[in-house]
Amino acid sequence: MRQVFLICLSTFLLAACHASIPKDALQLSPESLADRQMQTRRFETNNNQTMLSAAGAVLQDLGFTLDESESALGILVGSKRRDATSGGQVAGAILIALLGGPPPPVDKEQLVRVSMVMREITPSSSVEPAKATDKPSGQSIVRVTFQRVIVDTANHVTRAEQIVDPEIYKEFFDKLSQSVFLEAHEI
Repeated sequence: MRQVFLICLSTFLLAACHASIPKDALQLSPESLADRQMQTRRFETNNNQTMLSAAGAVLQDLGFTLDESESALGILVGSKRRDATSGGQVAGAILIALLGGPPPPVDKEQLVRVSMVMREITPSSSVEPAKATDKPSGQSIVRVTFQRVIVDTANHVTRAEQIVDPEIYKEFFDKLSQSVFLEAHEI
C-alpha cells in the first residue's frame, strides 16, 4: 500500500512540474520583419559561385576571415576578432581597486561573426546546362546577419547579440553590389 502511495505521489509531483509553452512563443516580434528586410537584398544573378566569390572578397576587405563556404548551398561564414575594451569599464575597475575592492572583470575582446545565405528565386531560363561563357540569368535573394560575442578579462561571455545597425548592412550590400558587378563583367 505504501509503494502505491509513493508512486501516486511521485507521479503527481512530476505532473505538477510540467511547464506549458507560452501562447506567443512562436510569434515573431514586430521588429523581426524590419530586421529581415534590412538583412536581405535581391540580386540579378543566380550563380552561387559568382555571388560567393564577390561576397568573400567583400568580407576579406572588411577584415573578416572566411571560416566556411559551401557554394552548392550558397552559404558563407566569416569572423574577426576585435578589441572590446571600454574606457568607462576600465575607469570603474580602477576606482573600485582604489577603494580597496577587487577589480571586477572588464570587457576584453569581441568576436564578430557574419553569415550569408544565397537562395535562388527565379530559375534559369535555359533548359540546357549552362556553359562557362553563358551569362547567368535569374534572380537570387541574399541574406546576411552580423553577430558579436563579447568576452571579459575573466574569459566569461558578457554579451552575445545580433548587430542591428542599418548602416553596417547598407555598407555591406553596397560593396557587395559593386563586387558582383565587377565579377559578372570580369573586371
